[in-house]
Amino acid sequence: MLELAILGFLAEGPLHGYQLRRRIAHLSGHARPVSDGSLYPAINRLVTAGLLDRRAEPGVSAAQRHTLSLTSAGRTELLRRLREADGLDISDSTRYFTILAFLSQLPDPADQHAVLRRRLDFLEQPASFFHDGDRPLRAEDTDDPYRRGMLTLARTTNHAERAWLRDLLA
Repeated sequence: MLELAILGFLAEGPLHGYQLRRRIAHLSGHARPVSDGSLYPAINRLVTAGLLDRRAEPGVSAAQRHTLSLTSAGRTELLRRLREADGLDISDSTRYFTILAFLSQLPDPADQHAVLRRRLDFLEQPASFFHDGDRPLRAEDTDDPYRRGMLTLARTTNHAERAWLRDLLA
């Protein structure tokens, strides 16, 4: 998802590494902080793969700044990753929010809707953090106030998202 966020933000325009890091941190930093030790190797992989272009510019002080921009191959890869989002990209909320943040980059509404339908299909499956054998437990099934809270919040969020998705897809 880090690479997708890099590609997605650079699809909006060129950025310096520091600007890119701040945008990624705002998008997902609360759930998965982005360190320089993960960001810059990811940038280097994308540059090596020809998906990003990096050019040096004079800095305010003696140090040069590097501006990153998306190549046409990078845009193609971004669109492929968005169009083919499935599995954990759909079921993991943080990963899905990264997909959702850039879904408008897909030019074809049919492709956008296909991704959203996969999310809706996932949300409509019975699920729970806790089970009694194979049976998912509901908030009403537990006396533990914290587990009940988790299940109540999850149900409320799930209901709101399903309603939003149905409206959007209608």
